[in-house]
Amino acid sequence: MDIFFEFLNNLSNPDWIVSHGGLYLLLFIVFAETGIMIGFLLPGDPLLFIAGMIVSNMTLSPGAELPTLLSWILLISLSAVLGNFLGYWCGKVFGTRIMGMKDTWFFKRHYIVKAQEFYEKRGGGAIVLARFLPVVRTFAPIVAGIVKMDFKKFVIYNILGAVIWAGSLMTLGYLLGENPWVQRNLEFVILGIVLLATAPVILKAVVGRGKVKTSVRDAD
Repeated sequence: MDIFFEFLNNLSNPDWIVSHGGLYLLLFIVFAETGIMIGFLLPGDPLLFIAGMIVSNMTLSPGAELPTLLSWILLISLSAVLGNFLGYWCGKVFGTRIMGMKDTWFFKRHYIVKAQEFYEKRGGGAIVLARFLPVVRTFAPIVAGIVKMDFKKFVIYNILGAVIWAGSLMTLGYLLGENPWVQRNLEFVILGIVLLATAPVILKAVVGRGKVKTSVRDAD
């Protein structure tokens, strides 16, 4: 377990990523986070920002910067798309078994329930929005498979969400990657990205809890 947490900690270090697989490591992590249930532990949003930083600090020939960034975005988007396809397939084939699993330290059924509620409210757009929500993005494609969402519709939203997610965060990392302040305060920047990504979930939880308390007081 200590080795795993040390691995997670190293994922905030661009130099460590470059020396331990670079793009290939990023592709694997994005695929795992979006396609394997235990992948919700992986830091997808900060990792995409760091991927953009890595590209911005590469030694490239003049004119090669933009094509390199676009090729990285394309490959990482493809990895995210394939991950969601795996999640959809698992949900469709093993949906009943997944919902019957007992809660463990890495899997809790309320993760599935939360993702299902989010999916039901947002429809196909949930597949796009879920990309920007930690935990939800791991389980949203599984839920889509469980409820047997129309596959053609899933394909469209899956691709659209992956490109927007990877493209926006990687471009942001690329634009800010050579900024000295960002490089010196990368931990705080990553923390800010995580907070921004989780803010909608936290806000919804707080508002929902407030509504429940209000309803209880009204009932009394």
